[in-house]
Amino acid sequence: MKKIALSIMTVGAMFFGTQNLQAQVETEVEVETELEAEVEQDAYASVEVVSLPQAVKVAVMKEYTGAVVTEAWMKSDEDEKIYKLKLDVDGEIVKVFIDAEGKWVEDEEMEETDK
Repeated sequence: MKKIALSIMTVGAMFFGTQNLQAQVETEVEVETELEAEVEQDAYASVEVVSLPQAVKVAVMKEYTGAVVTEAWMKSDEDEKIYKLKLDVDGEIVKVFIDAEGKWVEDEEMEETDK
């Protein structure tokens, strides 16, 4: 009888021990993912949508009629300010780049300067 009870306790301990190890491994993976996301957005600082320059607002209204700016970020390159905008265009989310004077910046140019 003692052997059966000891066997059941051993199996139970092994079961709980492996579950604990699996939970620790999953937690480490989540932490790494969060760090990568934070590093990616360090180049741009979040700004309030209402504080965007008037030239940027006008350019968005002309190019994307009916679009709503949901989020905005800014990055200073030398003497130039570049804005990254997240637009809601008829339910579709679009990310665009524009300078402070309302001139559109191509995605390829932004990828080169981010490196």
